[in-house]
Amino acid sequence: MGKRITQQARGKGSLTFRVRPSAYRFKINYPKLNISGKAKIIKLFNSAAHSCPLIKIKIGKEIFFCPAADGIYEGQEIMINEKREGDVSEKGDILKLKDIPIGTKIFNIESNPGCGGKYVRSSGGFGTIADKDEKNVGIVIKKRKIKLNKNCRAIIGVVAGDERLMKPMLKAGKKYYLMLSKGRKWHRTSPIKVNAVDHPFGGGRGKRIKSKIAKRNSSPGKKVGHLSPMRTGRKKK
Repeated sequence: MGKRITQQARGKGSLTFRVRPSAYRFKINYPKLNISGKAKIIKLFNSAAHSCPLIKIKIGKEIFFCPAADGIYEGQEIMINEKREGDVSEKGDILKLKDIPIGTKIFNIESNPGCGGKYVRSSGGFGTIADKDEKNVGIVIKKRKIKLNKNCRAIIGVVAGDERLMKPMLKAGKKYYLMLSKGRKWHRTSPIKVNAVDHPFGGGRGKRIKSKIAKRNSSPGKKVGHLSPMRTGRKKK
């Protein structure tokens, strides 16, 4: 008798495949666009769902959460949507891209003004202000360059926790509990290694791989491999 394959079980949801809601209770965001002035970092803490530490910031009556910049501390005062005296910016300041000097490292960058930060949020990440024009600001992130609205906001500095990957896991159990806290399936087994009831590619008795092209009218859980591909295989030179 067959049973639900892994992707069907994950899609349905169960005790086996469930994300801990408590891990994702902190939503990364920025204050409203019209709020500016001095803010205070009231807490620096760890979040199981994020690869970097988070900070709790208060400005007026509004409280929000952001990824922590490397080198900041609890009780530090930062500027939001407003430059410091002498046009100097410090780590942790939240400014519009048009107010950030060229060559400055930034992270938690908005894709549109007011969206709350979408780019570069994992530990050790940063982008660099490359150039500016009347409407847009160019940002280099690793080897690619993007152009964004000059009123998008970002945090000055590098995301904290950049040495996270330098410490080895040592045991599979450590990795298991880390992924469990983030609600991700681990470890991933190759489809051709499992039983036939567990996956459409399973039961191959070795590596005699079945067709990876899913039938057009197959059920959602069985749509695995290539989904209506234009072509398969290596390109001939």
